[in-house]
Parts: sequence; C-alpha cells; structure tokens
Amino acid sequence: MNTETVRLQDWIGRTETMDDTVTATPCGGLAATLDHPSERPAAGWALPPLWHWLYFLPLHRQSEIGPDGHARRGGFLPPVPLPRRMWAGSQFAFHSPLRVGDAVRRVSTITDVSEKSGRTGPLEFVKVRHELFCNGSADAALTEFHDIVYREAAKPGDAGPPPQPAPAKAAWQRTITPDDVLLFRYSALTFNGHRIHYDRRYVTQVEGYPGLVVHGPLIATLLMDLLRRQRPEAVVCAFEFRAVRPTFDLHPFAVNGTPSDDGRSVRLWAQDHEGWLTMDASATLA
Repeated sequence: MNTETVRLQDWIGRTETMDDTVTATPCGGLAATLDHPSERPAAGWALPPLWHWLYFLPLHRQSEIGPDGHARRGGFLPPVPLPRRMWAGSQFAFHSPLRVGDAVRRVSTITDVSEKSGRTGPLEFVKVRHELFCNGSADAALTEFHDIVYREAAKPGDAGPPPQPAPAKAAWQRTITPDDVLLFRYSALTFNGHRIHYDRRYVTQVEGYPGLVVHGPLIATLLMDLLRRQRPEAVVCAFEFRAVRPTFDLHPFAVNGTPSDDGRSVRLWAQDHEGWLTMDASATLA
C-alpha cells in the first residue's frame, strides 16, 4: 500500500449533510427528456425510482471547476490524482417514496477508498453511502451506495475492456438514440458539468474517447423507465446496476428487460449497436 493510498484513506468516514425540497419542475423536465408527457406533477406525487438524482445538485462556484468540468479534487471526496472519473455502479434500497413537496435531508458518508491495478494502470475506487430522510423522519426513505472509479488518462495503444455479449433474448426492449440534445438535457437537469458528456473536442482529444459518453445514471434511469413502462403498477424495493462498457453517442443503443419466472425481480441490461453488454442491472419488486 503506497503513501498516497494511506492519505486518501483518511477520507473514510467523512460525512456531508445537504437539505433540499422535492419540487415539480425538475420532474416535468425529466419526464420530457424520457419522452413522457411533461406536466409538472402536483404536490404529493411519488417520484419514480432514481428521480432523486434531480436534487442535491453539485452547486460549485465557477472558480472551483477543474479542467474536466467537475469540481477540483478535495473537499468531501478525496483528492484522487488520477484524471479520469467515472460512475462505476450503484446499489439502492427504496424504503418509502419521495414525494413532490417533501423536505429531504441527505447524509453522505465515504465508506471505502481502495486502490487496485487494472490492465491500463492504477485504479482508485471510492464508495459513498447516501441516506435520504423526508420531513424530519429518523427513518431513511432511501439508501444508496455510489461507486466511483478513477483511472489514468488514455494512452496510445490502450485496449478497451474485453466485450461481453448481452443476453440473447429480452422480454422487453426499447431503442434509444443518444443525440447531443438528450445528453445536454440530462446534464442540465442534474447540473453535471463533466465535459465528456457535451464537449466533443475535449472528450476525443483530451480523454481519448471516440464520441460523447452517455451518462451512466441516464442509462440506469432509462432501464428503470423501461420497467415502469412495462409494469407501471410495480413497486421497486431494491435496484443495483454495474457499468460494464462505455456507451457513446455514435450509434443507437437498446435497453432491455426480462422478469423472473416468479415475478419478484427483473433482469435489466443495456447493449450497444454491436450487441455488447454496456450495463447490467437488476430490480427487486415488493
């Protein structure tokens, strides 16, 4: 274990508390972005799973923004020196719904910082637990674990991760065209300044990707939206997803789902235009 890792591990246990109110306009904006009717919902309307990402937005001052569009390293998250930051996955437990009009407190805790070695160099993993509490309740309405991975900048000759084939058959499938407007609207809704999602010159010339990167949370939201379209009455009590392979705006991709035989869970996944698995997920139904 190197001295840098020891120093970064000092961030384990750090907490941050934020307060927000569930307002209607962001919900109307996300509904429109997902191609649903865009009416602003009334007070008391229950947010679909993952729509809490519309709140507790990162309101960093412009002078605090780093070259990649994220806030400069340090503060709540550890100052990992590796330049490329990606959302690797998340796990959720939905205890009770968040509703329009709720006053919500989010308590975030860094639960782990660890270093690993990948095929293209060192990797740094940071795990954060978010707990959301509504209207002064002592019981969490939602618990989320967020996995962040940092890696070195791309080098000439770097090979991508070996592709995994997506499942051959799906009970449900929807094709998504990830154009610039879709990516911009989701970035705007979540106040996400990460340049890989909208700055084509930066993402291709600096980070070495072939095109704009589709947000991992957007793909996860589209997977949950597929479940909601197919089973609007379903109550999701748990969900988890893992990013397998980057998705770019160069081609349409598909979100897929297949319910289990007993109807208690749904396997969800995204695949690119070549049939490679890009995100693997599962939802547990109440």
